[in-house]
Parts: sequence; structure tokens; C-alpha cells
Amino acid sequence: MIPVHLITGFLGSGKTTLLQRALASPVFANTAVVVNEFGEVALDHLLLQRVDADTVVLQTGCVCCTLRSDLAAALRELFDKRERGRVPPFDHLVLETTGLADPAPILFTLTADPVLRHHFRLGSVVTTIDAVNGAQHLVQHLESIKQVAVADRMVLTKTDLVDRARVEGLRAEVARYNPTAPFFETPDASLALDRLFSAETFDPADCDSPSVRRARAPLSGTVGGGDGLDRHARDITAVSLTVDSPLDWTVFGMWLTMLLHAHGDDVLRVKGILQVRGVLTPVVIHGIHHLVHPPTSLPRWPTADHRSRLVLIVRSLPAHLIERSLRAFLRLAPPERDAA
Repeated sequence: MIPVHLITGFLGSGKTTLLQRALASPVFANTAVVVNEFGEVALDHLLLQRVDADTVVLQTGCVCCTLRSDLAAALRELFDKRERGRVPPFDHLVLETTGLADPAPILFTLTADPVLRHHFRLGSVVTTIDAVNGAQHLVQHLESIKQVAVADRMVLTKTDLVDRARVEGLRAEVARYNPTAPFFETPDASLALDRLFSAETFDPADCDSPSVRRARAPLSGTVGGGDGLDRHARDITAVSLTVDSPLDWTVFGMWLTMLLHAHGDDVLRVKGILQVRGVLTPVVIHGIHHLVHPPTSLPRWPTADHRSRLVLIVRSLPAHLIERSLRAFLRLAPPERDAA
């Protein structure tokens, strides 16, 4: 299946510059690119051949098409051109959103459309943040907060235009809304595009990042991260849970399913690495709103800490109520029996 990577970020934050840099790299050979308006993207110097009014082939062999209407229809048409040989075969796809986009509906489209989900799978969500204006965008525009909240990885752009103290202040502010996504900075000649656009959307080591450790308290344990964000947080905050004992998978699944059924619109992101009863290796989960991706297992624990760690980025959901509901469900789990 073809991984779809999303580049999002507020107006003027450097999405197109990042896209151009990616297309010039061997990492992005055989790539399809979908942009909201082709005329707004300065790729003319890369054009080789126009397939039709909405699709061009670049000198790199990549395919670039214009999104003028329905996303699902555009992707189905692009895949059909690939299958019929009208465009070169592509191994992955990059979708650049408009600066005012809420990424969540786009991600839903990719996973809910009955045709697309058989040919495409989600890759990584990369959010660009303007080091000059990013803090102001977070204060004034809810879309900017949503773009940060759903990110798997974040790129701070224009860091050469501000001093280091301002960069670190913005990083701290952004981490209030998404403490697990790692940061990359530009301009940086060594920007690791292969890691930035990795098909793996979740690195369990992110749950041990300094930002998460600062947000985390113990769940019996523990719940933390909802402590006094100012009014500009727009009620969006990160809630971090740590559970000491192995989880009963069925009971935990019931809790998460019911939480998302009741409040999925307000759960912007879920990430976790779990110690599941009877399973020797860690189980990784991640999701957006009502959508939870199939869990995966890691061959080994990334650190000596084998406790379950769960990070939720939520809107208008008090941390103590999330903690209380999880505690209530964990009490429903049958006691763990000895192997004898």
C-alpha cells in the first residue's frame, strides 16, 4: 500500500519550501505530490511534461497534481492514471494542505473511503511552524493549534531570523499542545528527510521525550499535563497517563472505545506504548479523533521503563475525569493469575 505523508502548517510557515527540498532529494524519487492549487506552488522550474489540466510530471520523475475539489476523487483519479500507465508509477504520496486547513478531515478521508483505504495508508503528518510568527498564530488561530496537535513531527522554519531564546520559547509553547512529536529545524543542511517522512507514524521513544516527562506525574499512579494553560490554549491540552501494572487488553480497549465514542471529536490525538498482560513485548497504539490505527508490537522495549504510557491531546476534557474513568475501568480487570 502507498503511504501518504501530510505536510500541513499555517499560512507562510514554509510548507512549499519544505516540499521543494523534499522533491530534490533521492528520498523522494517516485513520489506523487498533491497540492491544493498548483498555481500557488513554485515548481515550474521542475516541470517536464503536462499530462492534463491538473497533472504534471516533474524532472525528478515525480507526479504533481492539483486538488481543486474533492480529495477522495482526486486521489482515486491519480491512482487510476498510475494503473493505466498515464503517469509514472509512484511509491508514496505527499499531500500539502492549505494554511488554514484542519488536517483531521483529510486523514479521515484517507482511511474511511472504501477505495482509497485499499490502495493508500497513512504515513506521517509533518507540521511546519514559523519561528517568526508561530507564537502569534497559536494565539490567534485555532487551525494552527490543530495542525500542531495532530503532528507526528514538527519543523521549525526561519530559525535563522530570530534569536535562540525565541526559538526555545516557541518550542516550549508548541510542546504544550503536542509533547510527543520531535522537532526538526530549518535552515539545516542536514535535515533528515528520511526520518522526517518515515512511513512509521509513531516512535515509542517520543513517550519518553523531555516534554512528556515534564508533563507526566505518576497514575497510581498518575495523570498530568492539564495544569493551568492560559486562555490562549483554547481548551486544548496534553494529558499524560502512566500505568504501573500490566493492562488487561480487553478492558483497556473497552475504555478507549467508549472514550472515543463519547468524546472522539475532542480527542485530537492518542499515542501510547503499553505493557499488556500476557504480552512480552510493548504494544504501540496511535489515533486521531474517532480513528485508531491497528496496534503494532515492537520487538523490544526502547527503555528500561516498562510501564504503560499514554498521551492524549484533548479539547475541553478535564484531565482528572479522564484519569477517573481509566481507573474505574482498570478495576474491572480480572486479577492476574500466577503461571503455576
